[in-house]
Amino acid sequence: MRVLLLCSAFNGISQRIHRELELHGCQVSVELATGETGMENAVAEFRPRLIVCPYLVHRIPDAIWQKIPCLVLRPGIESDRGLSSLDWAIASNCTEWGVTLLQANGEMGAGDIWGTATFPLRGASKAGLYRREVTAAAASLVKSALAALKDPGFTPRPLETQKIPGRVQPPMRQADRAIDWQRDSTDITIAKLRAADSAPGIREEIGGQVVFLYGVRREENLSGGAGDFIAHSNGAVCRATVDGAVWIPQARCEGGIKLPAAQVLLPLLKEIPRELKNIPSAVEDIRSARIGDVAYLYFDFAGGAMNTGQCRRLLGHYRELQSGDARVIVLMGGEDFWSNGVHLHCIEAAEDPARESWENINAIDDLVEAIIETPDQITVAALRNNAGAGGAMMALACDHVLLREGVVLNPHYRTMGFCGSEYWTYLLPRRAGQKQALALTQNCLPLLATEALQMGLGDEIFDEGWDIFQREMEHYCRILSQSANFGAQLKAKRAMRTADEKRKPLRRYREEELEGVSAVIFDPEAEYQRARRDFVYKIPPQETPAHLRRKVRFWQRVVFS
Repeated sequence: MRVLLLCSAFNGISQRIHRELELHGCQVSVELATGETGMENAVAEFRPRLIVCPYLVHRIPDAIWQKIPCLVLRPGIESDRGLSSLDWAIASNCTEWGVTLLQANGEMGAGDIWGTATFPLRGASKAGLYRREVTAAAASLVKSALAALKDPGFTPRPLETQKIPGRVQPPMRQADRAIDWQRDSTDITIAKLRAADSAPGIREEIGGQVVFLYGVRREENLSGGAGDFIAHSNGAVCRATVDGAVWIPQARCEGGIKLPAAQVLLPLLKEIPRELKNIPSAVEDIRSARIGDVAYLYFDFAGGAMNTGQCRRLLGHYRELQSGDARVIVLMGGEDFWSNGVHLHCIEAAEDPARESWENINAIDDLVEAIIETPDQITVAALRNNAGAGGAMMALACDHVLLREGVVLNPHYRTMGFCGSEYWTYLLPRRAGQKQALALTQNCLPLLATEALQMGLGDEIFDEGWDIFQREMEHYCRILSQSANFGAQLKAKRAMRTADEKRKPLRRYREEELEGVSAVIFDPEAEYQRARRDFVYKIPPQETPAHLRRKVRFWQRVVFS
């Protein structure tokens, strides 16, 4: 069955649904909703049996939904309509929310229901909920819809607004999001910031400059005059509320790009708040924990991106664990991402982006090299969340790769105009084989955890449930650390590394990769420069990239009616 994925962006949820459909035997083509004409042309060319819209903020033309079933995923409970459904739920401190799959008609969010799912609304940002709970529920609903299509007795049920709790929600404007620092409690402030993350942020005027604030962490000890900036640490800025304080991790000036909040806000303040050299736990982005002989290393970076300083600090933490007596070191990533490699925003904002690109890439290379060259411990990458580019390659540096069901990997660089680094020319073929490694980096398509396992990029898949995955992963690592043949495993690991080094020294992989990298990052006309700017300034593509479209042969076409 041919399925057209119609979306406003090929983001995490779109990628997950794309792979789920492919794994269910569908022929899937992607069309970015850049305009009605483009959407209509894509339908006429591909002639799908079904259209699925995992993330769509544009209206579907009548000529499409009137002829082909269009299933739209809505991040809201049944009948709760409007583009800000999830925003209102978070700001209102709802305890339960959901996702609804409906068939498009002439009224936004009012079509027949194909399925609905609910989940507890944990205390997290909109983006965090979207990446985990919303995406998991959406994937389940789409798979159920595929089964329903094969059932001749299935019909979607009409929306009965009088019998269900949802309602039509207006768009949440900046006036609704505004924080009254003289009156709003810490809880209200946190709810508002969570509802605005990662877009559109909360608009404020600071030092005569319009800025947008993103993310939030509760501060347990500091306080000050309501609204005052009272401290900064690790790139975050602490601001007092009427009954406490919050940390703001990121900000951007109007027309600018999202950066660490201290980098954006401190130059706008008349008085610079004190810097806390000892990073408070609320904004500590790297930490470790120990359970028996297993050391867990967490690195929770915004957007999963690691700038030069973060790479170096993470390497320092890793070296400390290497020098300790833990038998197993587990790289855990963060709460929203495992890792997405280098920090393009910080690179773009640097005085010399080319030089910062070089420093950032070499810093992450140093980290990956340290993981590869770990002779006395078994290393594990526990991919609780998605990983991409250099982050995906970094995971492959570990001896074992554990995947949470539903995680999406993007083991490629080409869409950013990069030839790649992080020892990918050594790590990816070692796992997937040379032919498949080249295909992955050239096709630039995402992989679902099950596909990664089949290709050799993972060793085990555990349950998608967050707590269940944690238990299963910890059990796996405990058994690994207590293995009777642990010494033999280390011996075999060292022997393999020695054999690999004789075939081709690790430094040569790095030199060859960096030669290609330098040719790109120091060339002002290279595609990398444009692609990086488009990414950080969120400039959408004018048309759907060719690698996302599936061609249909003439003899495969059916009459479109």
